[in-house]
Amino acid sequence: MTITAADVNKLRQVTGSGMMDCKNALVEANGDFEAAIDILRKKGQKIAAKRGDRSANEGVILAKTAEDNTYGVIAMLNCETDFVGKTEDFTNLASTIVDHAIENRIQTLESLKESVLNGKTVDALLLEMTSKTGEKIELNQFSFVETPFVTYYNHNGNRLAALVGFNKKIGNIEVGREIAMQIAAMNPIAIDEKSVAQDVIDRELTIAREQVINEGKPEHMIDKIAQGKLNRFFKENTLLHQDFIKDSKKTVAQYMAEVDKELACNEFVRFQLGA
Repeated sequence: MTITAADVNKLRQVTGSGMMDCKNALVEANGDFEAAIDILRKKGQKIAAKRGDRSANEGVILAKTAEDNTYGVIAMLNCETDFVGKTEDFTNLASTIVDHAIENRIQTLESLKESVLNGKTVDALLLEMTSKTGEKIELNQFSFVETPFVTYYNHNGNRLAALVGFNKKIGNIEVGREIAMQIAAMNPIAIDEKSVAQDVIDRELTIAREQVINEGKPEHMIDKIAQGKLNRFFKENTLLHQDFIKDSKKTVAQYMAEVDKELACNEFVRFQLGA
């Protein structure tokens, strides 16, 4: 398979590795992008683990909750240019769609597009905006959270947002918002190690073992060191084990316990443009 300069540059942008390292990894992986990332990591390159963020171009992301905070939605409305994405008409459409989804407690992207808003389907409204702007307008991502207490965080510029649900009502809504900010800023892949997919764990352990082998560690220590690397992965990439962004001396779990020992995070969703 021919490896192009564009392929190498794409891998370099994602991983931060050198050009030759990226080229060699792509050659070894026969052009498989994800396999090339694993090869670089196995050789000790410090590359962030693949996240579940959705790819996007331009547009806005908005999260919002119902007045009773038991239901919330997050939506990504895309366009082709930043110029259109910042226009009042475009942002108003995104806000109207989100409000409509909350009012009707919509739960899927398909049902949202097919639902009727102001006498027209949401899909039809998107087509109207396409005709008006001359750009392709798409509602690409939508999700909801329904728990005893839901809150959200929209980052400045509406390019990043997070929605999070808890097991019980929180007296101080700012506490929930701080957890949503944590999710937006630190991009955890799961709530804790128990909710990390087994294929992700297997992948991390495989990479960790090969790293240890390449470091020349004794064979009898390989599994122990690899497990230690996996534990560090959990700390960096799961919400409850991450350092709390407002006080790095405590974890998110410790912060939540200080607020209420029975408080638990049930689920969260995070969308980011261009991730």
